[in-house]
Amino acid sequence: MLVCLTIKGGVVYMIQVNVLEAKTDFSKLIRLIESHREDEIRVARNGKPVVKITAIDKKPVSKRIGIAKNKFNIPDDFDIDNKYISDLFCGGDL
Repeated sequence: MLVCLTIKGGVVYMIQVNVLEAKTDFSKLIRLIESHREDEIRVARNGKPVVKITAIDKKPVSKRIGIAKNKFNIPDDFDIDNKYISDLFCGGDL
């Protein structure tokens, strides 16, 4: 079911389906979201929206790498025990 909303003089269209339609056509609704043909789909019970289906925002990898930069300091002698640890686990150098 296509629902028409008027917001600040503009018209916005969105899909609202009832629970039975959502159950029956769930895969189709997901495809609409994945293909960006719809930004959100509302699922209604007795005509009142109760759930909103939207895509999960994916953060680019570049936003995650370096997130801890300047949050802590690594001491200069951090790797001083590498040979000792290697001997314990591997019996020698890596």
